[in-house]
Amino acid sequence: MIKLVNVNMTFHGKQVLENINLEIARGETMVIIGPSGSGKSTLLRLIIGLLKPDSGEIWVDDKELFRLSEDEINAVRLKMGMVFQYSALFDSMTVGENVAFGLRQHTKMTDEEIAAVVRRKLRIVGLRGQENTMPNELSGGMKKRVSLARAIAINPEVILYDEPTAGLDPIMSGKIDRLIAGTQRRMNVTSIVVTHHMPSAFNIADRIAMIYNGRIVETGTVDEIRHSENPLVQHFIQGQKIAGLAKRRLRE
Repeated sequence: MIKLVNVNMTFHGKQVLENINLEIARGETMVIIGPSGSGKSTLLRLIIGLLKPDSGEIWVDDKELFRLSEDEINAVRLKMGMVFQYSALFDSMTVGENVAFGLRQHTKMTDEEIAAVVRRKLRIVGLRGQENTMPNELSGGMKKRVSLARAIAINPEVILYDEPTAGLDPIMSGKIDRLIAGTQRRMNVTSIVVTHHMPSAFNIADRIAMIYNGRIVETGTVDEIRHSENPLVQHFIQGQKIAGLAKRRLRE
């Protein structure tokens, strides 16, 4: 479904991603882990076409993004939904209006059809009857669920999640994990989840890729990552400092 080939990205002369090669199968949940500032969120923005790499190729559903016209890139983006780290809801809109936003922008559905979709998607994320609620009346976990309802409103083939459990307590984080897994099963979507929260990563992943200093240092199943012999991986998943190890490992 998605393939990155020798992708490099710099900002202001600093290498953010270096020689990234990654394949994500259709219907798979790929979790990207790594410390803050390691390039995880940049990777999501490249996949959705918001950023263009300095070099390399990004393929989505057999189309290389940056050989396409802007209209063609927009058509690819319509196959994707995004759940942002801090939900990114429009404060001046109701919950229902937030969920309906993409439908109004990109479809010719009638108001009645849109209202039916909104009701259905809110029910899926456990927010039945909240159409007229304002975002400032919601808890952090509820905002995340509205963001997911908005992302799935257009029935995407790919959903990208940027730190979906950031700022949530362990109980709510577990609920969001189950919602992500349930959405993947129900819709058979390809899911890409960026997180540094290892309980979530282990709960929802089919495979995990770890990025450190802009490089993918290991990719594998949950079991393979748990039992990795790479000290960078082990120190990260155990919550230990890895700076010194990283310098030695990268020199090797």
